[in-house]
Parts: sequence; C-alpha cells; structure tokens
Amino acid sequence: MKSIGYLELLKTNKQFRRLWSASVVSMLGEWFNTIALFLLIFEYTESEFLLGILFTVRMLCFALLQPISGLLADRMNRKHIMIASNFIQIFLALCFLGVNGPEDIGWMLGLSGVMMLLHGAYVTAERAALPNIVSKENLATANALDAASWSSALCIGAMLGGVVVELYGVEAAFIIDALTFLLGTVLLIPLTLPQTIGEEMDGPLLSTAVSNIKKGLRRILDESRLLRVVFAKASWNIAGGGLAGVFLVVAGSDVDGFGAAIGFGLFFFARGIGTGLGPIIARRFLTNEEQWPFLIGLLVVVSGFFYLIVGLTLGVNVWLTVILVMFAHSASGGNWVLSTILTQRWVEDEIRGRVFSIDMLTMSIAFSASSATAGYLLENGYLTLQSGFQSFAVLMMISGIVFTLWRPDRSRQNTQTTIP
Repeated sequence: MKSIGYLELLKTNKQFRRLWSASVVSMLGEWFNTIALFLLIFEYTESEFLLGILFTVRMLCFALLQPISGLLADRMNRKHIMIASNFIQIFLALCFLGVNGPEDIGWMLGLSGVMMLLHGAYVTAERAALPNIVSKENLATANALDAASWSSALCIGAMLGGVVVELYGVEAAFIIDALTFLLGTVLLIPLTLPQTIGEEMDGPLLSTAVSNIKKGLRRILDESRLLRVVFAKASWNIAGGGLAGVFLVVAGSDVDGFGAAIGFGLFFFARGIGTGLGPIIARRFLTNEEQWPFLIGLLVVVSGFFYLIVGLTLGVNVWLTVILVMFAHSASGGNWVLSTILTQRWVEDEIRGRVFSIDMLTMSIAFSASSATAGYLLENGYLTLQSGFQSFAVLMMISGIVFTLWRPDRSRQNTQTTIP
C-alpha cells in the first residue's frame, strides 16, 4: 500500500485527526507558558544559571517517571492517561498566576517540573498509541505531520506568546495555556483508541511493576538495532539542551529592536520552522529505511555544524541567525522523526510504551545535563555566549560522529541478555 499525503490522512482517518488536533492545541499553549516563564526568570533574577535550571527541572521531571509512564501506557487505557494529564494541567497552569516576585521562583520551577512530569506521561502514551490508529505504510506521514505540527505550535505559540506577554503580561499567557489544555481534553473525549495489553500485565500493579519494566529494557537490549536507535534523540540533546535551552534563549533576550519576550519568540519561531521542515524533507527524500540509522547520526552532525556557524556569526545580523537556527533544527527534526518511526515499526504494541519511555528517559537526562551545564558555565564566566554556541556545537558534531560510527553487533538480536 502506498503512503498517502498529509491532508488525505487527516481527511480519511478520523481517530488520527482527533489525536493530532488535541496534541497541537495543547502544545500551542505550552509555548505561551514557556515564554512567560523565561520572562519571569529574567525579570526577577537576571540569571542565566536559573534559566538552565528551569530546563533541567523540566526535563528531569519529564524523565523521572518515564519507566512508570511506559508501564502505565502498556497496562492502562492510553486515551485515559492523556485526558488525565491534560485535565490536571488546566489547574496547574493557573497556579502560575501566583508568581509575584523572586521569592516565588523556587515553587514556580517546581510547578513547571510537575507539569512536565504529566506531559511526559502524555507523550509516552501518544507515541505508543499512534501505530494503533495509523497503518504501517502511513507512519512516516503521520510522524512527519506530528513533527511539523509540533513545530508549527512552537512557531505560533512562541511568537504569539512573546507578543501577548509583551502587550498584556504573563498572566494572559498562563490563562491561554489553561484554556488550551481544556480544549485538548474535550477533543480527546470522543477518541476511539484500540490497544493490545499483554498477559504479563495481569495481577497487582505494584507487585508486577519491576519485572514488567525490566521486560521493556530487555526488549531493547535483545535487539542491537533498537538499542542503537533508542539513543538517537539523546545524541542530539547532549549538546542541544545547552544550545536551544540556554544559549538561544539568552541570545533572544538581547536582540536589538525587540523586547525580551518577542526576542525569545523570534528565535523559537526559527527553531519551530526548522523542526517542521526537517521531517517533511526527510519523508520526501530519505526513503531508504535501511540507511536511516546511519543518517540519524549525520543529521546530528549537520545540526551542530549550523550551530557552529551561529557562534561564528552571532551579532552580525539577526536574520542570518534566524536562518541558521532554522537549518540546524531542520536536521534535528529529521533525527527525531526517523528514530521515532523506526521504534514504532520495530516494537510490538504490548511493550511499545515501555520502550518509548526509555527513549524519552535517555533524551531527557541528556538535555537536563546539557542545559544545567550551559547555564552554569555562562553565568560564572567560563563561557561567553559566542564561545558557548561554538563549544557546544562542536560537542554536538562529535556526538553525531560517535553515534554514526557506533555499530552494535547485529547478531546480538539472537543472544540472550540477563538483567540482574
């Protein structure tokens, strides 16, 4: 069966259309929230380190319960997990209205982390559910559309969020965020989501949790090609956390002719355009699936190369920086979608949630370490903004080369791996 186009997929697959719409709406509000948090940190603390801590807290919380999130996604109704995540975040988003000074930054960071913990449960359930409503032939189309939609939400949410915050204040952004979670919840309610639950999920949750989480890890370790691909996103995020989560934000806070909030939105708009174009280009031209594991690493190298040029030309022209960021994230978007499609195709439904949770776990740890390190080095004068871009870009290129050269023994698929 031939893969269909994006519009045809949305027109003909009602369940995918509902899942996609709910995701886009929620992501749109999330970027309103993120831009507002950036501004509060700069307004009350002027600390690059706390900016890094914001991303570190968010990504560590995203990672914290990933093994449990994956287990629940394979044991419980994935639709119910997504609805619960969105519904709770309606009220959490409104709690940010209570931030009134530097003394509130601590609990603001913690609350943001809790929201990311819930978001992690949503993403794991959604990634695991997609192959249940989209045919194997159309997974590339669905994932490319998902990635492009995430990017569009980033573009629109970051830019509009910057404008709204600049004109109406952070309170308006937090209220809009809450409303998008409400709309996302409503969109999910009619969704019909088939699911296969393995026999090992029978029995009490707590007494079977450890053994079932181990089965997800064993599924990865027993297949060398899957073991490699699980680290694809982490290979970018080990430097990408510092580049996109700290240096790019700091650069946006000091763009001539723009307020800080709009500056944030401008560079994140560029990031969104890039991550949207990358998967579309990859789907169009990278059609040989056997080459994807090799290309995933090269895309990390390409992303790092464009960020290196950002470091070399920073301050020359803001629009040049915007274009280079777009190119860098086009490559990272290709890395994301190709690795996701491979995992969805290779892994069985009844264990897919646990495999994706480990994928998200490695990515989140890499991003957290990168953003915290970048914020610390920048605030304490070990790196300037320009040298930060350059050094982390080189790190990204090295990471991509290492991933490309790493070739686990393919025969390992047939060996037995013992987990203590």
